[in-house]
Amino acid sequence: MTRRILIRATGVARPGQLAGLGKALATSGARLLDINQSVTFGMLSLEALVGLDRDSDLEAALAAAGDELGLDVQAIQVSAEDYQRWSSQAGRPRLILTLLAPHLPAGILAEVGALTAEHGLTVELIHRLSGREPLDGGAPRDHASIQGACVECWLRGDEVDLDALREKALELGAMHGVDIAIQEDSIWRRHRRLVCFDMDSTLIKAEVIDELARRHGVYDEVAEVTERAMRGELDFQQSFRERMAKLEGLDEAVLAEIAEALPLMDGIERLMTQLKRLGYRTAILSGGFTYFARHLQQRLGFDEVHANELVIENGKVTGQVREPILDADRKALLLGEIATREGLAMEQTIAVGDGANDLKMLAAAGLGIAYRAKPLVRAQARHSISTLGLDAVLYLIGYRQGDLEEAGS
Repeated sequence: MTRRILIRATGVARPGQLAGLGKALATSGARLLDINQSVTFGMLSLEALVGLDRDSDLEAALAAAGDELGLDVQAIQVSAEDYQRWSSQAGRPRLILTLLAPHLPAGILAEVGALTAEHGLTVELIHRLSGREPLDGGAPRDHASIQGACVECWLRGDEVDLDALREKALELGAMHGVDIAIQEDSIWRRHRRLVCFDMDSTLIKAEVIDELARRHGVYDEVAEVTERAMRGELDFQQSFRERMAKLEGLDEAVLAEIAEALPLMDGIERLMTQLKRLGYRTAILSGGFTYFARHLQQRLGFDEVHANELVIENGKVTGQVREPILDADRKALLLGEIATREGLAMEQTIAVGDGANDLKMLAAAGLGIAYRAKPLVRAQARHSISTLGLDAVLYLIGYRQGDLEEAGS
């Protein structure tokens, strides 16, 4: 009859320990069923599940090996019921819960543990994606490092109400100043290939149409149209045309001045450097203007740009815009069209935006991220980032800071 035994070895890590334990297992005729090993602050923790089909004194062999290797080794009998429970859980879907913040408070672990337990989820693995320094308050190692801290948790359990889980995670994160993202693990997670961004208040810390209105002396009038749209009195296209009409006569030179002074969003330069290095296609899908989107394209290296085209005649803005106007529906449509053209599945796409005009695009993407968005948009989007720079998107894809440093070496 097969015996199943869980081996647990702990102690100060040193070379040769895996070889010594492996030799003891092989000599005893054990079959390896599963194994995990990690080293944290120089301390080794190894767990292996083995099967024995013949009588052997495995426990004595492991004890002798542990003495020689400087390890505390335990051998725990696993019942058939426990083994069946472990096997069935391994076949359940996995969720990835990501914690992001400038610094992670220790109390968040207890809160996350309670939240996952409430939904019948087991925490299978916790590991850090960020560099070590930000976790204890130190400065990042260099200017290319992603700012802030990130820890990833792997969860397993029975079917869970993801919407309810995300809603509670959003509330919990808001209480602690932490972003909590929950996504389903799949083959696509590390195989995204297209990233599409909104522009205003996403890639830049400004709303360009507001800046144009200020320079033209019509800010209050434009803001009143925006307010009417927010009250539902106008749809996006109506409000856009009304706001554009108020810019009639604006000198083209003002556009160039504003474009040169656009304040970039935190982390966008680091993010674009890494995305290009890793082979992602990038695009701007903006309800703003191509004039400014192309400026960002030249500055940051986006592969393509889709936005609204200002009509300029004799060096002046006419107040008209060329059709079609890029609204929420068109953003989602363009995301799909670019993916199809590039031969990509929608699961391989990422969309990042901040406004209600981005929600359809975020919903259509394999990974939709609301970035520094208003509460209503954060609540409707599947994932959100509010505490870190745009380069934190790399953590949601699953990259470690160490991966990115190696890629850049």
